[in-house]
Amino acid sequence: MKGVILEFWFFLSPGWWKRTNWTNQSTRHAQHEWNGGGEGGHFGPPPAKQRTKMMSEPSVHPDRSNGWEAVASRFTAQRSSIGAATVRAWCRALPTGASVLDLGCGTGVPISEALMDEGCVVRGVDASPSLVTEFQRRFPRVPVACEPAEESEFFGETYDGIVAIGLLFLLQSDVQQAVIRRVAAALKPGGRFLFTAPVQTWAWVDAMTGRQSVSLGAEAYRRALSGVGLRVIGEYVDEGENHYYDAAR
Repeated sequence: MKGVILEFWFFLSPGWWKRTNWTNQSTRHAQHEWNGGGEGGHFGPPPAKQRTKMMSEPSVHPDRSNGWEAVASRFTAQRSSIGAATVRAWCRALPTGASVLDLGCGTGVPISEALMDEGCVVRGVDASPSLVTEFQRRFPRVPVACEPAEESEFFGETYDGIVAIGLLFLLQSDVQQAVIRRVAAALKPGGRFLFTAPVQTWAWVDAMTGRQSVSLGAEAYRRALSGVGLRVIGEYVDEGENHYYDAAR
């Protein structure tokens, strides 16, 4: 997928609709998936027929995992392989043996696993202790930290690539901006940042955690990336209709 824009217009068009709330939805990659059909794979709002009224910005919760620790077992059982093929294609444009940081890595399946299968040297970050424990069980030799992405000490190193699949929109708007700044600072020259988020600007309730998620929208994400020296070089849609932004330093 190097340098190729695979912008698929789905739903009405992934210029999508304005701020809308959804029901029956869960949004985690290794943390965010639509929970409508029992098999996880959709990292953002569900189909248009399930739209309801707009929701407000997420409130602050003391749980630093944004509710995912409480549903870790359920999430682990439901996580599918959706997204792995897109990540595999993306990382083939990286240098051989590329260093990649997986933000919101969850159990490591399928995203970290896909990266490792392609020869990448991976580090993972997740704020859910249970998900991190499962990651360590599955990949005992891979460094993983249990901490919020925006505070990760792994940002003290530099990487050929950083991924955040189904993570950013779980965070409040200012925290999303902070993560993007930290990503930019941690990327090597020519490094790539791959993340998922809806094209439209909206907020919705996650069915699995009951917490609110917020998409800043395509224009705001592009501005935030540009402001820290990153440019969008590709946009993709996977088999679960999740929208990806591929940015390069």
